[in-house]
Amino acid sequence: MLDSPRVCVQVQSVYIESQSSPDDERFVFAYTVTIRNLGRNPVQLLGRYWLITNGNGRETEVQGEGVIGVQPLITPGNEYQYTSGAVIETPLGTMQGHYEMVDEQGNGFRVAIPVFRLAIPDFIH
Repeated sequence: MLDSPRVCVQVQSVYIESQSSPDDERFVFAYTVTIRNLGRNPVQLLGRYWLITNGNGRETEVQGEGVIGVQPLITPGNEYQYTSGAVIETPLGTMQGHYEMVDEQGNGFRVAIPVFRLAIPDFIH
């Protein structure tokens, strides 16, 4: 019996003040995703789905092939890391979603991307 793929996803987000314009309701965030293959077989990321929710509850769905233009193959014990960005209309929001992946036999599976916050840091003057 084959092991089911074991893939771990971690995300860190950061506010990009230099590209944001709060007066224009434009808040820019960068997020770095680390995808670790904890299984015994290679896996390939084919597609992504994101649900982005701003502080007013407005939802935006984004889906497509690969991430940042690639469909990385992640070998056992290794990881793939990339940085991308999101723009929302409020200083606080969330993102979550999943990756569409395949194992070396071509069997498709989904890996959940846990919800993470997009938030400007608290400024103490």
